[in-house]
Amino acid sequence: MRNRIVFTSAVVMAAAVVALLGGLLRRSSSAASASLSGAQAAEDFKSGFALNASTASLVADLQSRLRANPDDEHSYALLGLAYEQRARETGDPSWYPKAEGVLRRALELDPKDSLAVGGLGSLALSRHRFLDALVLGDQARALNPYSAQPWGVIGDAQVELGRYRQAFASFDRMNKLRPSLSSYARVSYGRELIGHTPGAIRAMKLAVDAATGAAEPTAWTHVQLGKLYFNHGRYRSAELEYRLALQAFPGYAYGLDALAQVLGATGRRRQAIAAERQAVNAIPLPQYVATLGDLYRVTGRPAPARRQYELIGAIERLLNANGVKTDLEIALFQVDHGISLHHAVVRARLARAERPSIDGDDVLAWALARNGRCAEALPHSQAALRLGTQDALKFFHRGMIERCLGHAQTARTWFRRALELNPHFSLLWSPVAKRLAA
Repeated sequence: MRNRIVFTSAVVMAAAVVALLGGLLRRSSSAASASLSGAQAAEDFKSGFALNASTASLVADLQSRLRANPDDEHSYALLGLAYEQRARETGDPSWYPKAEGVLRRALELDPKDSLAVGGLGSLALSRHRFLDALVLGDQARALNPYSAQPWGVIGDAQVELGRYRQAFASFDRMNKLRPSLSSYARVSYGRELIGHTPGAIRAMKLAVDAATGAAEPTAWTHVQLGKLYFNHGRYRSAELEYRLALQAFPGYAYGLDALAQVLGATGRRRQAIAAERQAVNAIPLPQYVATLGDLYRVTGRPAPARRQYELIGAIERLLNANGVKTDLEIALFQVDHGISLHHAVVRARLARAERPSIDGDDVLAWALARNGRCAEALPHSQAALRLGTQDALKFFHRGMIERCLGHAQTARTWFRRALELNPHFSLLWSPVAKRLAA
């Protein structure tokens, strides 16, 4: 079901603040109203981020501190990170400009505040401005060479820029400096990219253990582990992980969305729609809206499906207004749903130039293929598979390109590979693969 809009491809970037600072703000509920010293709060953020305490309460606390002491650069840095977390929690990108404003204010007060520089790097990742993120991550590393966290920002940016050898070295460096939820998750993603699934699962299990019972990080890591299982057709194991996530964090939108995928894959589509509706109501992310539309479509309800698809344009405009680049994801949505196919090629080509990753190549290949330009598409599909990534959707795209080129037997081989890996990899395209593989 990876035809969905996915606004970041790196697994750790699904939780932007977690990706920056390793996860978990250790703050007990009894201390929620207590003021935090700037130095101690910075150390807490460096240890990680959790939702045990309300982020909204943390925002209010930091704002109160800054009213009392408007020159407290640490509190500005922390407030910027809290704003980024609010964006992740609510799906509202209007938190991004607020985060940028207070982080830059922190740097006006202390140009060597590595926490603020790293926060701007994380923000650039969330906005899909990967060259900017790489520069900022490297600046944060120079300011604090003994910290593991800047290597995460650097590695995430390198992945999206297609610099995989450098990215894997960055993740390895991060893990050696400080093994943590964040570093284990990155190691897992790196192993997934090169097709080493057992190793990816082992690393993500370490990330689950590193969450140490904190609600949101525990839920997030269970979701990521479940996705590894789902992408390899292990639906029962995936569902277990998603339900564990929802047990740890009831109403968790990322868990509800993931659960909807496995419910849809296993034929429980009414339950899938209910779960996806809950996810959309909690956080109206475009990928959730698109999946809900696809669920309506495959259950014979074209009118509500169309209404969901029409929302994507409004969400895109909101994201763009708040500095988020969406060309790659919107191009994929358009190609999958047959919308403005010629324009989708233009967008995909622009996105691939800025984001020369295996996903950039795959989306461009698919856009070209859907426009009948399959000879142009083939080299990009080959590049998309160059790491050995085990991705059923990429296999399917390759099959469609080979079929378009008249290579019938080769095409069937790719369709079969996709289905053997994950028989229900996509609500829209798995049935097509099954028909064409015969």
